[in-house]
This record gives sequence, C-alpha cells and structure tokens, in this order.
Amino acid sequence: MNNLLLSVQFPSWLKPEIIPGLPVRWYGLMYVFAFGTAFFIYRRQVKERHFPLSDDNLSSLFTFGILFLLLGARLFSTLIYETSDLYIRQPWLIFWPFRNGKFTGLQGMSYHGGALFGTLSVIIFAKVKRVSFREIGDMFAASIPLGYTFGRLGNFLNAELYGRVTASPLGMVFPNAQMQSAGERWVLEIAGKTGTEITGAMVNLPRHPSQLYEALFEGIVLWAIIWFFRNRKPFKGFLIGLYFLGYGLFRFFIEYFREPDADLGYRIEFVKSTLPAAYSHPPLSFTTGQILCFLMVLFGIIWLIIASRLPGREVVRFYTGDEGKKIVYTHETSVQRNRRRKLRKKLK
Repeated sequence: MNNLLLSVQFPSWLKPEIIPGLPVRWYGLMYVFAFGTAFFIYRRQVKERHFPLSDDNLSSLFTFGILFLLLGARLFSTLIYETSDLYIRQPWLIFWPFRNGKFTGLQGMSYHGGALFGTLSVIIFAKVKRVSFREIGDMFAASIPLGYTFGRLGNFLNAELYGRVTASPLGMVFPNAQMQSAGERWVLEIAGKTGTEITGAMVNLPRHPSQLYEALFEGIVLWAIIWFFRNRKPFKGFLIGLYFLGYGLFRFFIEYFREPDADLGYRIEFVKSTLPAAYSHPPLSFTTGQILCFLMVLFGIIWLIIASRLPGREVVRFYTGDEGKKIVYTHETSVQRNRRRKLRKKLK
C-alpha cells in the first residue's frame, strides 16, 4: 500500500525572487543575514573578553574578510566547478551579474574557495594590525558557522543543491530536480514506497533536502560545539583547528546524501556503480566537495598539532586595562583567583 506521507512537495509559493519582477533574491538576502549574524557574534566575543580591537578595526576586518571571501568563493566556483572553458575564454564574466540582458546576480559560489580566501584575509589583517592571528581566528571560528546556516537556507529557498533520491520520510519533491525514467526498476520501487504517482515516461522523485542537513550540522551543531569550547579551549588557535576539522567531517559525510554535479560526477572512483548518481553514492567514490573536505580535515589536524606547540600558546580568557596599561588574565591566573576565593570563604 502506498504511503502518501513519506514525501512532501517543495512549497510552491517559494520563489527565488522575494518580489517577482524585482532583482532581489532570497539567496542574496541570506548572505546579508549570514554576514550580520557572524558580525554580531564576533562583536559579542570582543566585548565580553575586552579584546583590544576597536569598532573601526572590527568593521575593517569584516569588510576586508567579506571581500576576500566573495572573491575566493566566486573564483573557485567558476574555475574548479565549471567544466566548460567559458570563464577562461571570457574571464570578465566571472564577476558580471548579467546574462542575456537580464540581472542574474553572481550565481555560483564555492564554500571552500570562500574559506581559503577568508582565512588569507585574516592572516593579512593580523599581520598589518599586529594582532594575534590565533586570537582573532578563534573568534571567527566561533562566529562563522551560525552565519553559514543562512547560506544553506538560501540554497533551499532556491530549490538547488538538493540531495539524492530517497524513500525516507525526509524526502522532498523539488520542482527543478532531474526527472527519472519510469521504466527503471529502482524508480518504480521508490515511487511505490513513497506513493509517487507516475503519469508519464518520466517522474520526479523525492530527494534528500541536503541543504537543510548542512544548515543543521555544518551550521547550528558545529557552532554549538565550538561555542561550548570557546572558554574551555586548551591553547590559542584551538577553535580554528576545531572548525576546519568539524566542518570537513560533517560536510564529507553529508556529501553522501547529495547528488554530485552532473557534469563533474565523482572525481575519484575506486568502485564503480551501475546505478545512477541520483540514487546511489558508492562509499569509495568521492566528489570534488569530499576531496576538498578531506584536505580541510587534514589541515585541521595538522594545525591543532602545530598550534599546541607554538610559543605563547597560553589561553587568554579576557583582557582589561587600567590607565592604558594592558593586563592579561590567562586561564591559569583565573583558576588561582577562584582558589583564593574558595579559601577565603572557608576561613570566614
């Protein structure tokens, strides 16, 4: 018996444009929310730790970082994920937001390119302003994931980057998903399990809403983990490594639920599958995203080892000053103060 509750339709009222006919899209608005969320979380950390970073410098840091992030995200998207030589022949189109006389925005952003160039911007800023890269990098690591959640929500609102076909209760029918041949046995099995009606030679089957999986795990869950450790980190730079390691692991496994780009497929295939990529992802076949995530995990591990051994790795819990003189309180001194307080209470 068909179970009509095993899949849901993508909301028909959701459109890429906020107001039809106007060049303002939900995806762009989600970027604004993402940057705004990250900025306010970062600012809160600066204030609660009394970190010596003025509002002007903080604004400069984010402006510089956002520009580098967008630059890297767009370059990676067009040069690594684009299989044609369009952008090589016409490189000015990389940042040209019009197609066929219509405003389309900069469609196509790569997270990994944004992460690479964003990290580079923090390194440059720290060098120029003579502040600790590990300090400001840790605060970024505790700020970015929650903002990243909005980016994946933007993908969901665009009904793009959907996952593989599924018969699970989480399945959703996306309007622009690739149709499958009703003559395939596996297609008939999925249609029967999900109660999908077949009215023609091709059928649109439910997909994993992988954008929401990423928003949850790479965004909210990763942020919660890093936020928990922000005042418990064992050394400076720990949160940077934790971010790269955590994001890489979450994204690597969620990629098994995503359908790879049709023109890219699997970059590495140790075991080939006779089933289409829309339905099956062999465990030993890896997409471009998984390869880049593996490199992120590797970098995170190596960075944690290096940062734990760098000089001046002692954790600074908060900064304060008296008449311009900076006084630094580390974890060790705060523990000593707590011990003295407890001893005084016992003596009383």
